[in-house]
This record gives sequence, structure tokens and C-alpha cells, in this order.
Amino acid sequence: MMIIVPVFDVFSIEDNFLVSYEDIENANKNNLFGNFIDGELVKKEEETGLEKSTSGEIIFKLFGFIPIRKVSVVLASDDDYYIGGSPIGLSIYSDGGIVIDDDENPSIKEGDIITKIDGVEFSKIEDFESVLKDKDEVEVSFIRKNKELKTLLKVKNEKGKYKLGLTVKDNVTGVGTLTFVNTKTGKYGALGHAIVEDKGGSVVPVCDGNVYSCNLIGITKGEKNKPGQLRCVFVQAKKNMGTIELNNKFGIKGVLTNKNGLVDENLTAKVGGRYSVTPGKAFIVSDISGIKEEYEIEIIKVNYQKKANDKSLVFRVKDKRLLNLTGGIVQGMSGSPIMQNGKIVGAVTHVFLSDPTKGYGVYTDWMV
Repeated sequence: MMIIVPVFDVFSIEDNFLVSYEDIENANKNNLFGNFIDGELVKKEEETGLEKSTSGEIIFKLFGFIPIRKVSVVLASDDDYYIGGSPIGLSIYSDGGIVIDDDENPSIKEGDIITKIDGVEFSKIEDFESVLKDKDEVEVSFIRKNKELKTLLKVKNEKGKYKLGLTVKDNVTGVGTLTFVNTKTGKYGALGHAIVEDKGGSVVPVCDGNVYSCNLIGITKGEKNKPGQLRCVFVQAKKNMGTIELNNKFGIKGVLTNKNGLVDENLTAKVGGRYSVTPGKAFIVSDISGIKEEYEIEIIKVNYQKKANDKSLVFRVKDKRLLNLTGGIVQGMSGSPIMQNGKIVGAVTHVFLSDPTKGYGVYTDWMV
């Protein structure tokens, strides 16, 4: 009898991942846990007030009857999701001041994000001076490469105006792709990876933000060691399409208040957890050709992830239409939905610089 090496080590699987009964059934069928181990998904019947629990647990059994491990899980929702694929404009007001000029303070670098001054949380740039007034020195808390640091800075009094010798901004804009939208709540996921400050590389904390419709004006094709990009424009003065409430390593979240032009209400699907993803045929959804289309890809590696990471799987673009249009994966396509077996199982996140026909994707688990 052929021994199948398990894709997932049941003793290393973490709690609280997204899963459905169908996922576990398929995992058992495909021996993803090995020849002799099956998983049994059991829903926990719990209620808190009027809310029903969506939690459960998987009991892994050796030879079908010897329990060897129990893992808590989140049951995949039965909700339907609009399938994304449209470029969107993103504007974030940061929960902190982003340093863009640091000439007078060597302890602060361009790209650092100031979060507090003398213990007072940063709110607006206009509030800086009132905190500095009548002080000679202040303690500045800031984020650099996602680490919280502190330093002391001298306060300058220039004819009654108090300054630190820094130039800061509190707004970041960019372009990404919408991944999915809950048909009931309007809650969406997009981009698949964090919006970061260019110089410092820190994830930009969100105070407020908006999503805008975006016009594609051109495509720069990707080449080896030269990533391509979607050239898009959006106008912030126009009505925004939704809010941005969270920015983390798996993209942005918020509520879409205007679906017009961003989703096709006839195209919906369920979301799938990582245990519904297998190597083989899949599709990227995108409307960069002018209409929303599915482009064939091949998932060539499925990474087991004990910890959350935005490089969950590796794929290769197979569809000649997309290769002719973009050369593969280009900047701006991040967030494009990855579909397999009729489910939204992930989103495009990164391209291989050495080969633009190959890219990374993040599991939907991490995004929802």
C-alpha cells in the first residue's frame, strides 16, 4: 500500500482557523492528514444572548476511532460574498504622524510614525503645537519597522511658534484590488497585504479612511526583475464608495456603502478555508481587460502555516490572455480573488521578481 505523506501535521495545527464540513470531508478524502488519520468536525452548540456560536472543534482520530488531538476552529459562514476583482483607490488617515523630513533630529528617521508626544496620543497635525507649548524637551513615542520606540527631542520656540524640526503627514493613498464583499453586511476585504509607509516599512495604523472607484488608464507589463504595474487614477473629491476601518498584514477591511461599478451582483460565492485549497487548477478574477473575467492559474505549492502569513500559497499564471495583457502578476493586482472549486479561497499578494508569471497568495482565513 502506498503511504501518503500528510500535508498537514495534526500536532502542529493551530486553533481558530476557518473551516467547513465540506473542507474536512475533502481533506479526509484526499488524505491530507495522512493515510491513517481523519478529522471529524463537531459544531459547538452555544448561544450568547441572541447570537448563535459559529465555533466548533476538529477531533483527529487514528484509524478512525482513536482520538489523538482536538483543535478549536471557526466554522465558515454560510453567507454569500460578491466576488471582487476591481481596482479601487485607497485613502487612509493615519493614527499617527508620518515623518517625511527628519533633517534636524538624527534619532527620528523618515518613515517613522509618531504616536504620542509626552504621553498625549497623536490625533491631528494641528494639535502638535499645543502639546509642545512652553516645553524645552518632550518624549516622543514612534513606530519604526512595526516596533514601538521612544526618544527625547528638543522643542524650538521660533517667535512664539513651537516646533520639533520635523515635517509630518497624516494621509496615505494607493491602489489595490477588491477581494470580496459580504452580500448581507457590506463588509469587504481587499489588497491581501498591508499598506505600509514607503520609507519606514511600518504598517500604517488607521484612524479613518475611504475607498474610491478607480479608473485604469494603462498597464505596464511585468518582466524579469522589473515588476509591472496597473496605472490607475481616482479622485478623492468624488463620493467615496466605503470606509477603511482596519489595515493589517492581510489587507484592509471596512464597509462598502456603494457597490456600483465595483461588484457584479450576479457573481457570488462562499469563502473557503485553507483546508479547501489544494495544488492544481484555480482561477484569478480580474476586470483589468474591461470586463470581469476568470484567468486560469496553477497552484504549485500550498504552505502549511502554523502562524499567520500573507505568503500562503504559490501559483503560476497559465492563462495566455492574462500573460499577453500584463506579463503575469503586476503591482495593483494585489487582492485579486483566487477561486478554486467555486469558492473564494485566497487573494493575490506578491509577484516573484525573478519570474512575473509566478506569485504568492494569502488564504481567505487570514483576511476574514
